[in-house]
Amino acid sequence: GIMTPAMVASLVFGFWLWLGYGFRGGWLHAKLALVVLLIAFHFWCAATIRKLARDETPHGHVFYRWMNELPAVVMIGIVILVVVKPF
Repeated sequence: GIMTPAMVASLVFGFWLWLGYGFRGGWLHAKLALVVLLIAFHFWCAATIRKLARDETPHGHVFYRWMNELPAVVMIGIVILVVVKPF
């Protein structure tokens, strides 16, 4: 229940910052691609939660453990892109 409002707030404030700084550098394109990946992952998780509520488990527990780590890895990549600005 708290994830969707947090996502919307992050997108609004990110868009606000983007308007202030402009759209410069290849690193920003890569960062936005990773952000879009996280948004898609968010909606995939919501659909998966609905399936699990109906006792439909298409995958085993190991799959979900790995999928639990994916957002952290993507966010680390986003932070590195923002701080280092490699290209």
